[in-house]
Amino acid sequence: MSFKENLLKKIQIDKMAGKVLSSIGPPDGSRRIDKQVMRSLIEMGPRKFRKERDIDLYILEADPGDKNILVLDNDLAIYNTEPEDVGLRKSPTVREMISIRNVIRILNDGDVIISKKEESVRTVRKECLRKLDLSFDESDVEAIEKDGQSSLESGYTDGVIESLSFFAEFLGYASPPKVFRMSNYKIICVSGKNEDGETVYGPLVIYSIVSNIIKLIDEKIRRSDKERTEFVHRVAMGKEDASQEGTAVFNYLREAVMKHYPALSEGKRVTL
Repeated sequence: MSFKENLLKKIQIDKMAGKVLSSIGPPDGSRRIDKQVMRSLIEMGPRKFRKERDIDLYILEADPGDKNILVLDNDLAIYNTEPEDVGLRKSPTVREMISIRNVIRILNDGDVIISKKEESVRTVRKECLRKLDLSFDESDVEAIEKDGQSSLESGYTDGVIESLSFFAEFLGYASPPKVFRMSNYKIICVSGKNEDGETVYGPLVIYSIVSNIIKLIDEKIRRSDKERTEFVHRVAMGKEDASQEGTAVFNYLREAVMKHYPALSEGKRVTL
């Protein structure tokens, strides 16, 4: 696959992992994990499916003894044992429970559990990402810049958002806090700390989905600064000037990537 295809796959994997993580409730809660999304996520990685009794198992193919086994249930436990042992522990028959030895194994599985819930989701995410070649060079960045510019000029909203998503991966941009957000706008920014240790947000990229206008505010803003957060809204609505506007925003983002990965300027490939 091309770099862009691999990067799209990474974004998809991250979104799916995030959705599963957000569906995990407290240990004693009634919330159930999103099994459908988790199954799709697992199947993007190297694990092979096996049905053991009434349990859905996913075994890591790289494990020579088939002992790294994820159980697709609300615990998402990963076991270091054989599939038959997992079946006994998770779905024992009445006859098997007569054995004291089996009961001990069923009630005390800490010796064979590698991880559960959130940690297991993160493990599966890493397994999926290891299958992707996420190395890129300057030409890949330039291609994404040009795609974004041409999408903007042709009014292809999905193309603009896709290019912004790629640059967000390069630069660590994410959706800002609620105080900056607006309906029908795609906003991404980077966050950091100022000299006082307070979190600041910026630069901010603001894309109007309705009017197909993209703008950049090249400054760092505290969310507690009401005047500057309102300034962001005024820029979005065209009542204040932005630092950059139009296709120049994609040029700015490309240059930011080049500064972020100095090896690119030396003609080298780097990896996300």
